[in-house]
Amino acid sequence: MSLWYGGDYNPEQWDPSVWKEDVDLMRRAGVNLVTVGVFSWSSLEPAPGTYEFGWLDQVLDLLHAGGVSVDLATPTASPPPWFSRLHPEALPVTADGVRLTHGSRDTYCACAPAYREAARGIARALAERYAEHPALAMWHVHNEYGTTCYCPLAAVRFREWLRERYGSLERLNEAWTTAFWSQGYGEWAEIEPPRKTQYLVNPTQYLDYRRFWSDELLAAYLEQKTEIRAKSELPVTTNFVFGGWVPVNHARWADAVDVVAIDHYPDQAGIGAEEQTAFGADLARAWAGGKPWLLMEQAAGTVNAGHRLHTKEPGRMARHSLSHIARGSRGALFFQWRASRGGSEMYHSAMVPHAGPDSRIFSEIEELGAVLPRLAEVADSNVQADVAILWDVESWWAMQGTHLPSSSLDYLAAVRSAHRHFWRAGVTVDFASPDADLSSYRLVVVPSLYLVSDEAAANLTAYVEGGGQLVVGYFSGIVDPDLRVRLGGYPGAFTELLGVRVEEFHPVEDAVELASGGRGRLWSEDVRSVSAEVVDRYAGGVLDGKPAITRHQLGAGTAWYVSTELDDETAAALVTRLTGTTGTSELLEVVRRQAGDVTWTFFINHGSQEVAVPVAGVELVAGSAVVPAGGYAVLRSE
Repeated sequence: MSLWYGGDYNPEQWDPSVWKEDVDLMRRAGVNLVTVGVFSWSSLEPAPGTYEFGWLDQVLDLLHAGGVSVDLATPTASPPPWFSRLHPEALPVTADGVRLTHGSRDTYCACAPAYREAARGIARALAERYAEHPALAMWHVHNEYGTTCYCPLAAVRFREWLRERYGSLERLNEAWTTAFWSQGYGEWAEIEPPRKTQYLVNPTQYLDYRRFWSDELLAAYLEQKTEIRAKSELPVTTNFVFGGWVPVNHARWADAVDVVAIDHYPDQAGIGAEEQTAFGADLARAWAGGKPWLLMEQAAGTVNAGHRLHTKEPGRMARHSLSHIARGSRGALFFQWRASRGGSEMYHSAMVPHAGPDSRIFSEIEELGAVLPRLAEVADSNVQADVAILWDVESWWAMQGTHLPSSSLDYLAAVRSAHRHFWRAGVTVDFASPDADLSSYRLVVVPSLYLVSDEAAANLTAYVEGGGQLVVGYFSGIVDPDLRVRLGGYPGAFTELLGVRVEEFHPVEDAVELASGGRGRLWSEDVRSVSAEVVDRYAGGVLDGKPAITRHQLGAGTAWYVSTELDDETAAALVTRLTGTTGTSELLEVVRRQAGDVTWTFFINHGSQEVAVPVAGVELVAGSAVVPAGGYAVLRSE
């Protein structure tokens, strides 16, 4: 099994005279897979039911002749102008009630019957024409599912979804706590999407709308997959995108794709980009159930830091790619192959930049393309991790839609922080869902798991009783899946498991001091130990002398509670205590993969000094026992 290497290829943006040069350059760079057709709907279907496949025929034939396989996309993320003109009801409506106009990507509502019919039609046409084309390796449905709409058509589908979920208005009113603010519903027709309102939206309505859109978009994906599957047995996938705006439960979608594929774009210019890369890769591996997955998109030459594009330093593109592969990806793909001359993303970096192949970026693309075949033997191995961090997207959504005790409470930030501490300690972690089998992990970390079901709470209790070591972070176990507060004291679902009871929250502006000399920030709690041992206490202020960190022996295991956001130094000390490792250096990333008796150890050096490899074995990249500054090494050992 080889590793895939390539990216999005948009030949419709270029004159046919460029196509042959593209294929020649792909061969030179070692490219073996390109995604074609992602945004080509208007080029493929310039008028309703009128198809122009001639250009795509030529492109696929050229790629096949050049030994480049194709991930053929359905172009449904960007409907053509004629569709929006004929079906204005299918244009999306924002939460403010504003209907958007055509002129960008993602200008559609997935609840619109006309859109769904047109999407099935173009998917069917592509499958009928290209199912047997020898260039095809897989199918790529849509692009980055994540568009939310609040139009009347979405309202109708939302009500249908609610009927199926709750069965009766009585149950819905109970779940949504509609007695608050006189929101009790007497007819299904009274229920609308959580559009912008006078003050605060109902938090459970908001959460249910996220749940609904995840299911609705999944149904849209499956309709296209069905059209393709009727003609082709090749793998079908879509590229997952991650962000606070994305209403997709990727863990639930994973069974619907034949290979989990992600797009990943860090947004920090410094070492945070490397931390985010590891975070995204570990999350993708969790969605894939520990199986291989695929990095479908990344940027070759820049990091979009929001207000500016930060140019990746020499070697950084390869290190990001190797970090993904080390953590389970079956290759490294980019958006896009050739940088566009115009259009909305003309400054998005590419494998072939505006400067052309005579450039630093393309030289590094060639170098990476020469390395990946040497690493193909790792493709079917498994990433080794015995520490897990729990991830639950519904907890994230719930905290986004709720008026919380502090605007600093941020689920994603809490999970990223936990992951970062282990990354800096050189400990590879898995992500896991709260109801997963956790028995294989020596340590499970639970950062700010705000929403917890009874079943998940029982699962964590069983893990500890069976000998596991659990660390629960602040603001966890607070509400049930209907976002109703668990009464009797915080942390609600975990009070007995942790042996503590919290009566009051104490959000903080600045740092809080701990008796050990450590520090916390953002948050603190008035913790009372019921049956737990106090490990550290607050020092000074209204909580002076009260528990800050506790440890509770339960069955054969131990459950810790950390009631504040520890600063980096204090968290590092706790990670060392929990894992017994001090790591290597935050600038040397070490990941192990294993198959049978063979282990592959990836060393990725993000620092400015060379590092001697501390493992005996055969080095696959350059045959050296030294990892150069800004470089990497992969050792095979038995």
